[in-house]
Amino acid sequence: MTSYRINTSYAKALFMLAGERGQADRVADDMRTVAEVMAENHQLVVLFANPTIRFDKKVGVVEALFGGRLCDESMAFLRFVVKKNRSVNLRGIGETYLDLYRQSRGIVLGELVTHQETDESARETVRRLIEDYTGKQVELHTATDPNMLGGFKMEFDHNMYDARLRTKIRKLRKEFAKNDYESKL
Repeated sequence: MTSYRINTSYAKALFMLAGERGQADRVADDMRTVAEVMAENHQLVVLFANPTIRFDKKVGVVEALFGGRLCDESMAFLRFVVKKNRSVNLRGIGETYLDLYRQSRGIVLGELVTHQETDESARETVRRLIEDYTGKQVELHTATDPNMLGGFKMEFDHNMYDARLRTKIRKLRKEFAKNDYESKL
């Protein structure tokens, strides 16, 4: 619960600052980069969680990773977060900022999971269907699940549509299990 509050407080502060300076879009791109880097690098999370490493070393790591890639507001914010000993929360802060940004712009986050990679026309069709349903712009992420037998799973705006083959088979099994048919022989 504490991490949620920390992430929300810092993300709101950054969102307000970026909005005042007209940098909300640029900072959103930067926070997406920060969240992705933190999600992909477990060693980086371990480094930031280590209390024996001084904050100036952690600031150096942040500057080496993101220097030149992020705008000045984002870099100053990352330095501030590290100095306040909240570097372990960088991923959460970045993701929370993106949530605030999407809410302010009327953007819905959607995820499409399939067995194999989908082509651009299928992604565009799914995006249009979600936009028609919600009346909002959609940021669609795709993923593949090799364990999926077939079909797809789509999540957006706290809704889920499950058209996986495994789910359909499970439903059929339930129907057959409660079959009331009795032989007249």
